[in-house]
Amino acid sequence: MPEPRPVAVDPDIDLHVPRQRRELRRAPWVTLSAISAGGVAGSLARYGLSEAFGRGPGGFAWATFSINVSGCLLIGALMVAITEVWRAHPLTRPFLGVGVLGGYTTFSTYIVDFQRALQSGSPRTALAYLAATLFCALAAVHTGVHLTRLLTRRFRRSPEDPS
Repeated sequence: MPEPRPVAVDPDIDLHVPRQRRELRRAPWVTLSAISAGGVAGSLARYGLSEAFGRGPGGFAWATFSINVSGCLLIGALMVAITEVWRAHPLTRPFLGVGVLGGYTTFSTYIVDFQRALQSGSPRTALAYLAATLFCALAAVHTGVHLTRLLTRRFRRSPEDPS
């Protein structure tokens, strides 16, 4: 009896998805370049917003919170747009999803902000920030997915349309 084929978990990294194998064989350096360029753009946007917000020690990190929640909303919207609405260029997801939005969101800073609030003697603020970011980021992805589906209902591709 032949071994069952592994189930695709993530089409961006699952090498059992034929389209993904073609992408990797065709242009890994082009894909990495797209991710890098997008990461630069996303990181610069994050830096600019962080500087514009400002924040005192031990306070609620509104800049990081807003960046992560808005980035999650955009990730939800992007994934619907490029998988259900448009036939996207193969570099769209690496550039926008991994690069721009991956560079824009900053969950490592989220943990650092949490630690700083704890160390500055604001445990309630730290815990509120920890929980609010997690809840709002997940809700934002969900909202981005559902809003985009609602707004693009008539433009979606049919399930039979290969991408």
